[in-house]
Amino acid sequence: MTALEVFKIGDKVAEYDSSKPFLAFEYYPPKTEKGVENLLKRMNRMKKLGPLYIDVTWGAGGTTSDLTMDLCDRAQKEFALVSNMHLTCTNMPREKVDEAIRVAKEKDIKNILALRGDPPIGQEDWKPVDSGFSCALDLIKYLREQSGDFFSISVAGYPEGHPGRINKVEEGTVLSESEKGRVVTLEDGQYVCSDKDFQEELEYLKKKVDAGAEMIVTQMFYDVDVFLAFVNACKEFGINVPIIPGVMCVTSYGGFKRMGKLCKTRVPEEVKDLFESVKDDPAKVKQAGIKLGIDMSKKLLENGTPGLHFYTLNLEDVVMGILKGLDMVKENEEDDE
Repeated sequence: MTALEVFKIGDKVAEYDSSKPFLAFEYYPPKTEKGVENLLKRMNRMKKLGPLYIDVTWGAGGTTSDLTMDLCDRAQKEFALVSNMHLTCTNMPREKVDEAIRVAKEKDIKNILALRGDPPIGQEDWKPVDSGFSCALDLIKYLREQSGDFFSISVAGYPEGHPGRINKVEEGTVLSESEKGRVVTLEDGQYVCSDKDFQEELEYLKKKVDAGAEMIVTQMFYDVDVFLAFVNACKEFGINVPIIPGVMCVTSYGGFKRMGKLCKTRVPEEVKDLFESVKDDPAKVKQAGIKLGIDMSKKLLENGTPGLHFYTLNLEDVVMGILKGLDMVKENEEDDE
């Protein structure tokens, strides 16, 4: 056991800037006991990279709730890794949320990423359950009503707009300059979150912050200019909490294509070409993922982001490669790998 004074992430991020950026690693609960065992070993190894905190995702409807909370608890107690626990609204009646709050307090988990969540597998549209919450804003309000300032609450931000608001561009539509900067090209045409919808997205994000969110972690993106435009738009709208970029660690060509389609992510031509040129060689795809992560991270840090939140996919090679490329890994950490 390792003694840890659990802090609230929202209080800590203000101490960091691009000259001294922090790192965060996001993991998801594995489906098997062996997977859990491997993840815990990986968390312990990656601890040497010095993350400020880790994130653990929450399965739809609390399907991984016990495991999510157990992983957060063990990360804190065994590895001294402050944990940011995801909590969603999907298939979560109020009593399940109450139980999650109770257990989090009991285990001294002081950080929550509040999300609406995706529809359950096999269900196309998202629907609230009886006595549940219809959106992240409701969940944030409830957390504050029930727990005061016990939790540091973070929320999601969508630089390209929420995928549900990224719609197909109809033939003949004239896009504004800001829409052109967000437009996404998929196999069946172009998609974009319109300026009107993007404005409503900002209004909703501001409500989440005003309700008690202290930090924003973004959806994955591959175009850093889209993230920077989002940050500027937030500032102009009066959203002044830290905005942390979510950096996807690409480990396979199939995953790159699948996640891009699912999230309706804008892929610059040079990024598309990079992965298309190596798609049949898994090792080269990983190297391309490392190169992309380095290039994106450098540009993000040059533009003042205080930290980098890595979507690790429960793997470490690409994360390690990116951090080596940024000169953020010490020699003894490399030796211990």
